[in-house]
Amino acid sequence: MAKKEKLDPETAALIQWCTEVEGFLVAGGATLAQAQEHIEEQVEWFTDMFYDGLSPEEAAKAALND
Repeated sequence: MAKKEKLDPETAALIQWCTEVEGFLVAGGATLAQAQEHIEEQVEWFTDMFYDGLSPEEAAKAALND
C-alpha cells in the first residue's frame, strides 16, 4: 500500500476552503461536476482569492458573476 502524503496545514486549509466554495457554487445553481470543473480550471484565481482573504461565499459569488 502506498504511503499517504501528509498535507501541510496551509494546503489542507486551501482544499477545505475550495470544498466550501464548491458548496456555494452548487447552492447558486451549478451542478457538483460543474463546480468542481470550474474550480479545477480556475485554480490559480481561486488560490489568489483564498490568500486575499475572501470567504468561500464571496469567492463563489465572484465566480457566479464572472
